[in-house]
Amino acid sequence: MPFICKGTGYIAANTHSVRLGFLQTSVIKIGTRGSPLALAQAEETRRNLVQAHDLDPQNVEIVVIKTTGDRVRDRPLAEIGGKGLFTKEIEEALNAGEIDMAVHSMKDMPAQLPPGLAISCLLEREDPRDGFLSPVARSIADLAVGATVGSSSVRRAAQVKRLRPDVEIVPYRGNVDTRLRKLKAGEVSATFLACAGLRRLGLASEITYPVPVEEMLPAVAQGAIGIEIREVDEPIRALLEPLNHRPTEHTVAAERGFLSALDGSCRTPLAGFARLDGDRIVFHGMALTTDGGEVFETRRQGRSGEAEALGRDAGEEVKAAAGTRLFA
Repeated sequence: MPFICKGTGYIAANTHSVRLGFLQTSVIKIGTRGSPLALAQAEETRRNLVQAHDLDPQNVEIVVIKTTGDRVRDRPLAEIGGKGLFTKEIEEALNAGEIDMAVHSMKDMPAQLPPGLAISCLLEREDPRDGFLSPVARSIADLAVGATVGSSSVRRAAQVKRLRPDVEIVPYRGNVDTRLRKLKAGEVSATFLACAGLRRLGLASEITYPVPVEEMLPAVAQGAIGIEIREVDEPIRALLEPLNHRPTEHTVAAERGFLSALDGSCRTPLAGFARLDGDRIVFHGMALTTDGGEVFETRRQGRSGEAEALGRDAGEEVKAAAGTRLFA
């Protein structure tokens, strides 16, 4: 049975009575951003749908929707509204029935979803680690004193400052190609990109050093692709059921539970990573002050069926420990 995400909650949905025959001839519309990575993720979703249901590829259409986050590229996201800037227009199209589903990088999803929408499917997670990229250094530790590191992620900036207080963090937005071009032009000494995105684009060779999660904790749900639908759309939910990857569902539930408890946004340096050990979830969460000077960490273990509650409990612990220092 698939799950539905209401906010960050997951509930079972019975779809055995839903018939899929009409989908063989109907056009299914997948909404996405227009970046190369977003398109690669939408193509992956289309390919999986076609294979799972023996659909005509011509009947699965990818609809590109430009978001505010794509249009405004000269300022950090934290200054212009946060993660929702990459989803707002797509979710409006979904609510309006202009598309049947929306494909998102789950790390871009706010803690709470708009009313009436749900994450009904998670594809199998790619490499969740951050990739360190540099033409002049082999790792964070190898950077020269005072080196410039390009990043507009408050999480990465805070963790880098924690490890290397001497380096200078400079704003660094743009799609993958733009960031790689700036790096090769010498605008910064190093930058970070998600290993998952680079792998999906066939650019894994650009990674100088995949940073272990023990050294730099990833963003919540980094590497996971989520598919959002209208809650009432039973046929589309049934269509997506075979694509849902249950281990990814459990780990992302724990991480987003942590995010939700802290009311996380891109203004707060939060990181979280969960893995499965048999039928148990092992979770590590972290919140930092923006300068990396103070760190609030927590760890949990529990049954995979309690993943979201486990993550929420971890988030409440961090919230209580940090108090106003984290959100001031």
